[in-house]
Amino acid sequence: MASSTSLTRAEVAAMIDHTLLAPEATPAQVGALIEDARALGVLAICVSPSMLPVRAPGLVVATVAGFPSGKHHSLVKGAEARLAVDQGAAEVDMVIDVGAARAGDYTAVLSDIVTVREAVGDRALLKVIIESAALPDEAIVRVCQVAERAGADFVKTSTGFHPAGGASAHAVRLMAETVGDRLGVKASGGIRTAEAAAELIAAGATRLGLSKSREVLDGFPA
Repeated sequence: MASSTSLTRAEVAAMIDHTLLAPEATPAQVGALIEDARALGVLAICVSPSMLPVRAPGLVVATVAGFPSGKHHSLVKGAEARLAVDQGAAEVDMVIDVGAARAGDYTAVLSDIVTVREAVGDRALLKVIIESAALPDEAIVRVCQVAERAGADFVKTSTGFHPAGGASAHAVRLMAETVGDRLGVKASGGIRTAEAAAELIAAGATRLGLSKSREVLDGFPA
């Protein structure tokens, strides 16, 4: 495992989606998130679609679709993603139907992702949340393969809301080995320390979804 001192604060900040997806979040909290993101020097903010549009010059604006359960109809996910992009989102993190993946119905998973990909076209980067903690290894691999086939740009571990848990180095390593350098890998869910972030980056994460960005970054040298 890489130690937190092998990475600089700026290098890690450039990988972070500073995230606020709590259902009770207010516009004032989103404003504070944006100011905090600027102060920390992170890459992006990630907010709920109902909070769009937001003014965040200098930051990538990301949002979610089908969040957090993934049990929305694919056409609803697509419409939600399209509207979010129309309102300024440059990246969309969609949740798959985890039950379909657990049942081995990868055709349904493929159709779900393709629907969202086609809804946003090339106007936004698409990340696919697979809820890795709720899937066996074989399903993690298959869903990552399906996401690549469907035209996703990233695979992502978790919503952070599933009771099975969030990101793990094992899942990130498996995802990274599956997609190679063709897709990005976003680790998200339960990352609260520099040591955890460094371990996930060493496992292959190229993006981090954090709500505790300051606490994590404080563990890395300037």
